[in-house]
Amino acid sequence: MTAPKPAVYVNGHQEPVLRSHRSRTVANSAAYLRGRLRPGQAVLDIGCGPGTITAELAELVGPGGRVVAADTSAEVLAAAARHAAGRGLANVVFEVADVHRLPYADGEFDVVHAHQVLQHVTDPVGALRELRRVTAEGGVVAVRDVDYATMAWYPETPGLDRWLDLYRRIARASGGEPDAGRRLLSWARAAGFTDVTATSSSWTYATPEQREWWGGMWAERITESGIARTAVAEGYADEAELARIAAAWREWAAAGDGWFAMLHGEVLARR
Repeated sequence: MTAPKPAVYVNGHQEPVLRSHRSRTVANSAAYLRGRLRPGQAVLDIGCGPGTITAELAELVGPGGRVVAADTSAEVLAAAARHAAGRGLANVVFEVADVHRLPYADGEFDVVHAHQVLQHVTDPVGALRELRRVTAEGGVVAVRDVDYATMAWYPETPGLDRWLDLYRRIARASGGEPDAGRRLLSWARAAGFTDVTATSSSWTYATPEQREWWGGMWAERITESGIARTAVAEGYADEAELARIAAAWREWAAAGDGWFAMLHGEVLARR
């Protein structure tokens, strides 16, 4: 049997991408999991990124609990470790790991959390089986992923239409599924879970401050991140077109009635 290819994170870990990741909290990205967290639990946070959600998970399970924060990037794990240290947390360890082949024992964790991970992996069902393996009996796997096809905005801007089409094409060519949110329930069942609660939640950017942050971040991201390099290297777009898309993002951000929203799928799958 051929082993799955490692996860490919097409966005990269450049500053505009990490700026987005650092905005993530339990409240805005893992509220569906909050009620399942208890002091003393063992938690795996796979694909932890710069660690803002990780740190809050560590605080919620308390000094009697422990959190293992895993990612494929040693560089981003170092940033996550600095963030945790700055919050005075001593119950988190940071390790390089691939979601397809986790270096952990069967049933090691009470809670396994993956935020915006499955959209990037080549075998999401296999990844969920692996997450299930390391979850204790009675424990829970919590997964949340965006669904790019649900993204909506106003005013209508052709440049953003092109951005969305470009992103989805590159993500799929890299082995991922950008519309993962709607598939999570199906994937969880295919991975062997029978007790699954499926929900959804959204992010919305509509105030001047939110538009400036979100639009500015994507204007930089489409010209300076991994997705930009792939677009040019693989012939999906040239630098001039990426610059036009960036200008469209800035135009949207400056619109007084600008609005942008996206839906995320969520599952709580009991082991």
